[in-house]
Amino acid sequence: MGAVANAGAFHGRCGGRQRPAAGMGVYELVRSEDAAGPAVDLEAGRCRLSPPPASPASPAAPRQRLVSLDVFRGITVLLMIIVDDAGSFIPAMNHSPWDGVTIADFVMPFFLFIVGVALALAYKRVPDKWEATGKATLRTLKLFCVGLVLQGGFFHGVRSLTFGVDVSQIRLMGILQRIAIAYLVTALCQIWLKGDDDVESGLDLIKRYRYQLLVGLLITVTYMALLYGTYVPDWEYQISGPGSMEKTFSVKCGVRGDSGPGCNAVGMIDRKILGIQHLYGRPVYARSQQCSINSPQNGPLPRDAPSWCQAPFDPEGLLSSVMAIVTCLIGLQFGHIIVHFQKHKQRIMHWLVPSFGMLVLAFALDLFGMQMNKPLYTVSYTLATAGVAGLLFAGIYTLVDLYGYRRPTIAMEWMGMHALMIFVLIACNVLPMFIHGFYWGDPSNNLLKFIGIKA
Repeated sequence: MGAVANAGAFHGRCGGRQRPAAGMGVYELVRSEDAAGPAVDLEAGRCRLSPPPASPASPAAPRQRLVSLDVFRGITVLLMIIVDDAGSFIPAMNHSPWDGVTIADFVMPFFLFIVGVALALAYKRVPDKWEATGKATLRTLKLFCVGLVLQGGFFHGVRSLTFGVDVSQIRLMGILQRIAIAYLVTALCQIWLKGDDDVESGLDLIKRYRYQLLVGLLITVTYMALLYGTYVPDWEYQISGPGSMEKTFSVKCGVRGDSGPGCNAVGMIDRKILGIQHLYGRPVYARSQQCSINSPQNGPLPRDAPSWCQAPFDPEGLLSSVMAIVTCLIGLQFGHIIVHFQKHKQRIMHWLVPSFGMLVLAFALDLFGMQMNKPLYTVSYTLATAGVAGLLFAGIYTLVDLYGYRRPTIAMEWMGMHALMIFVLIACNVLPMFIHGFYWGDPSNNLLKFIGIKA
């Protein structure tokens, strides 16, 4: 999967005042809207610390940000690169062909989760809600357009050096587009749906942000109603065969609530609204046992392969992106814990309890038939990946921000601070196109061949 960059990178570098302690900095983020603390620069996407008045006897407090945000994002970027390169020959590193979860299936939820965490800090205090709404909307449009260019088909081939967009066939959804949608909804929730209750405990936190939690619940219920209640009729599609001849396939459905590759509501809604010509043309289920004799790798079709095996299917489609919003909202609640609780132990405990709870519920749902599935972005998949993200974030926070072990993670920190750039250069083939683009006489005589690497 050419995976995801981060809208949260625009906002995720918010720190707090550092209280002197033996050998380490302790982050103290304010707990009320009126207390002195980080003032949000919404245009720059960073926090400006407002230090208390300095006294002659005490030096000014140094500026710091929550490093674990960047480290978490950087680890996710590294994971993205690894699964992109190793997924073709290591099944555990590739996306699951349908049901089940592999390492690659955690990349997208991890990015969405950390975007939510960063938004909780960026929009902690919003003086002008309409101005903040306008800027969040503008950022969403920028991110969506970047995704449309990068993943809509602009770079058709690395080795052939072809580029351009056939608007009639452009892929409308994608990784950055999904993040843009989740970013916008989550930002609007943070801007408009906050209470003014004091927070002293986890229950107070739920009460203060109850309307955000209600939005997440309504989204989940709507998704489940559409997934399991929408009638999927028979449908057909065409692909180009030998000699550029169009070959038509008919898929027999006539079912409701099916979660298989051919007759699910997620694919049907994308075909109806986006158009089948605007969907991803290399479906993940092409590597399933039903569609590949080399499963879980790509391979020739079996003789009895179902008719839907070659049909386009977008893994970042409309209905599945609805549940991606829930992952971002979960990250938002984890960010609220940073804002309202000052002590490390409080933060870590308030992260661990819901994380384990989500994992238990996810495995229970999977056991009773609601299987974890990334292409459909099922509820069990949402809970499982968010639970793992919460545990990982708590671990990184403990290592980096509590005990101060930054040296082992400095590379991850740098990657996290430049996640969007890395995504554009590597995951979207800009860097490979650049390397292949300088050649002598023939595209095969490029820089890679010059240094002894076969292109």
